[in-house]
Amino acid sequence: MLRRIQPKRVKHLIANVGERVLRPHTLITAGKTPYNVVADNGLVRLRHYRRSGEPAARYPVPLVIVPPLAVNMLIYDWFPERSFVRYFLEQGFDVYLIDWGSPDRRHARYTLATYVTKLLPECLQQVRQHSGQRTLSLHGWSMGGGFALCYQAFSGDTDIRNIVTVGTALDGHANGQIGRQYAALNRALKAVGVNFRRLPSSVTYAPAWINAIGFKLSDPISSVQGYVDLIRNLDDREFVIQHANQSAFMDNLEAYPGGVIRDWMYSIWLENEAARGYVSLGHRRVYLKDVSANLLALAGTSDKLANEHCCRPIMELVGSADKTFLRCPGGHTGILSGSRAPEQAWPQTAEWLAARSCVIDDHQ
Repeated sequence: MLRRIQPKRVKHLIANVGERVLRPHTLITAGKTPYNVVADNGLVRLRHYRRSGEPAARYPVPLVIVPPLAVNMLIYDWFPERSFVRYFLEQGFDVYLIDWGSPDRRHARYTLATYVTKLLPECLQQVRQHSGQRTLSLHGWSMGGGFALCYQAFSGDTDIRNIVTVGTALDGHANGQIGRQYAALNRALKAVGVNFRRLPSSVTYAPAWINAIGFKLSDPISSVQGYVDLIRNLDDREFVIQHANQSAFMDNLEAYPGGVIRDWMYSIWLENEAARGYVSLGHRRVYLKDVSANLLALAGTSDKLANEHCCRPIMELVGSADKTFLRCPGGHTGILSGSRAPEQAWPQTAEWLAARSCVIDDHQ
């Protein structure tokens, strides 16, 4: 088979293998959009993306990206031609991103309430001070969407004009086979008298390496296929670069503080209380009917971690008068930053936000 390969391809293959194995950092194109850190508490950092070479923001309402925990922020700026933050900058939005940082065992006791009632509000206050705008739009992928919803339900902050959720599960038991397994696990825990919510945070703390393995095992066939495809395309530099960037994200996830993953698992996947319209923040319940912001909810057509059926109940649970549900191609990461996102999810989100964000008059 090697005799069929042209000498030029062999040369490219050898060069690509050497760079991929020995100098993978030279292939990374992710995370190149410039930004300033406008707030930093030692763990959480607030980024403001710069508009180098871009016209001034057309919309006065800042777009605040609220990521889920554990993910690497590279996913929001994956490739120059497929960068979520760059796309929304080009569409005229003033873009901020909350980087939750790298929690370790010192932060194991951080709970869902810590993020919803303390860390997120502090970041939003910093956005308001930096931008000079009180009215904000929140964009939350996965757990980040849950943070955004719970924040408004908790705070009653009516200056949150728009909330966009992407792959945010609210009825965990409706999530196909995974949902049925969680429902069965919840029944089993109750049968033996285990209250998952009362487990010590040190027990539920999930270090970064466990999250990386777990994410890959959520779709093991695709994970293996990715490396098979890499071997088949080692002479294709663009393919090798793409694989290196995907690995930079997948291999560098962050830890889950034990308290927050315990609370999220309980509310969404085990006890499934969010499907009944509320989420517990410590000893307090917040009700999703108190969410009043304009709502856009996106679900991935091939999302196995949060399918359409567990995302769609948001339409009945929130109190928003203006709410829209869209199905977009992609899995749990693909709907946010996959190859089809720039053609589907991003333009639809930008159009929806633009219609609900006042345009700045260039002649003023």
